[in-house]
Amino acid sequence: MAGIGIKLNKFFDKGTVTGYLAGSGYSVVTTIAPMLLVIADILAMQKILGYSDAAYGSRQLFQATILYIFVFALLASAPLNAVLSRYVSDVIFNETYSDIMAAFHLGLWISMAIDAIMVVPFAIHEYIVGGVDIVYVVTSVCCFIALSLVFYTMLYLSLCKDYGKISLFYFIGMAITLGISYIFVKKFNMEITYSMLLAMMIGFIIIASLGYALLRQYFTQNSKNYKDVLQYIVRFRKLIYANTLYTVGLFIHNFVFWTTDLRTVIVKSFVYAQAYDFAACIAMFTNMSASVIFIALMEMHFNARYKQYSEAVIGGRLSDIRKTKSRMFRLLADEIMDLARIQFIISTAVFLICLVVLGRMGYSGTVIQLYPCLCAGYFILYLMYAAFLFLYFFNDLDGAVYTGLIFCIITLVGSLISRHFDTLWYGTGLVAGAFTGWTYAYFRLSWLESHLHIHIFCNGSILKMSHGKRPAGKVYTKSEMVEESK
Repeated sequence: MAGIGIKLNKFFDKGTVTGYLAGSGYSVVTTIAPMLLVIADILAMQKILGYSDAAYGSRQLFQATILYIFVFALLASAPLNAVLSRYVSDVIFNETYSDIMAAFHLGLWISMAIDAIMVVPFAIHEYIVGGVDIVYVVTSVCCFIALSLVFYTMLYLSLCKDYGKISLFYFIGMAITLGISYIFVKKFNMEITYSMLLAMMIGFIIIASLGYALLRQYFTQNSKNYKDVLQYIVRFRKLIYANTLYTVGLFIHNFVFWTTDLRTVIVKSFVYAQAYDFAACIAMFTNMSASVIFIALMEMHFNARYKQYSEAVIGGRLSDIRKTKSRMFRLLADEIMDLARIQFIISTAVFLICLVVLGRMGYSGTVIQLYPCLCAGYFILYLMYAAFLFLYFFNDLDGAVYTGLIFCIITLVGSLISRHFDTLWYGTGLVAGAFTGWTYAYFRLSWLESHLHIHIFCNGSILKMSHGKRPAGKVYTKSEMVEESK
């Protein structure tokens, strides 16, 4: 999210209420606005199209389809996100902009291959075993691929700092989705849930197309250095491991409870735990503001300290290097603590509001029991993610991999154990996984502070490394040197 710090400082430096509101609004637009637009669009379609009048089976199938599309699209995009983000950042730094489209096309083929591996077997099972209409199956597959393309395209636009246009594209796509779904139902008398699914597919295609068009406008040339991109991906494969493990850990506790008595099976294909998934979703939104707060704190303060340290390393004295490093890590600790304090206040207020609202909406049973523990788990999870990103920032790939691995494994084991507890404690697995991952990441950052000089000054190489036959060990022959001197 580099690049928004200047604008945020302009808002917050005014010191007025309107300035703070404008800065907060801009932070929301650049972080979570696209997701909020999609959710608002689905709710609007349900309200306008008379979703409650649709057949119960159709509604259950639609809900399961949308859930699977979003969850597995995120999982499919996880392997390439971090490594391609780093590659494009390096390309922008080196100003070899023609390599960006080479990375885009190669990554696109890899992404589509991952999508095919995930969706094709399931779609065949859904059609043959579940007996779902082939048109519905094909539409859901296309919707899944379209959403994957949206995630993939927006990855490149975010690195180009076009956050406003990303939100604009989502707004256009979701507005068209709402209008098309209305036409399908009211003018062509199409089935409500299928109309919503088809309209969402069209909306995602429009968003991805707009993003790709803007990307081609920025980068008109393609170097076709696909081999270099592939070698870069292999070289930094630890980024793939770290981001994939973290993303799997986000959903692995849900997968565990899909195997319990809470599960619901739709058309012998879709399996989910509606009460647990809904409680987890509400808990996630309770702590969602942590993303906005973290981006604002990092962009407004930390990047400046990191820049000062980098400048000291390039041309400063040893005392300057030590002083700027100490100030940088002191600010890092302060920002993590500020994030914890501010988010705790916000989460507590939202938690109390959700308890009242959910109770009035009729969710007074299992969902209310599951919500508190999951809310605590997601609170710790967002703190862990902040430390996880700092490990990325300092290029500590081993630390990031271990953090993701610990988080994923402990969450899995903890969820397998906690499913035998009372309903109130089902979210203990997430709490344990997030807390363990956070603890490791925090101490890893402390270790990194004391060893940063090794990372900065001892990881380079004077000679250019290459692959080939090892040269002979003999440098010269003494007799030959004597003859030459004569």
